[in-house]
Amino acid sequence: MANTYVQLYTQFVFAVKHRERLVNEEIREELQQYITGISKGIGQKLHAIYCMPDHTHILISKSADKSESEIMREIKSSSSQFINEKFGGRKKFEWQSGYGAFSYSKSHLDNVVNYILNQKEHHRKITFQEEYISFLKKFEIEYDERYLFQFLD
Repeated sequence: MANTYVQLYTQFVFAVKHRERLVNEEIREELQQYITGISKGIGQKLHAIYCMPDHTHILISKSADKSESEIMREIKSSSSQFINEKFGGRKKFEWQSGYGAFSYSKSHLDNVVNYILNQKEHHRKITFQEEYISFLKKFEIEYDERYLFQFLD
């Protein structure tokens, strides 16, 4: 019987709609736990997560049976529903459409995990917009500024 074996490490970066700062400390921990559970439930292993008030970074070792878009669709849909049901208020929570997905080798995992877990400190020095554009340039991804996240910085 043939088997498929993969080792694909992907950092996903996605933002709150209109880059609103809606992920406060009250919900951050629960949201991170919920996203970890979603990832596990769809067969992905989450290595690191940090939810900033206006965006989130996660590092997943991706299985072969899910595409990046399927992973993001499930995580964003389920987590926004969770936030609205548990913490709903006057403002409906939504993630912006789109995301960044950046692949890494196993030898880079410790650095990427540390980078993600230190987001709060990191963003004292650099804006999300600067960070995201630096990822696109580092990974040599062509982009059109008209189609990037709606940056409010």
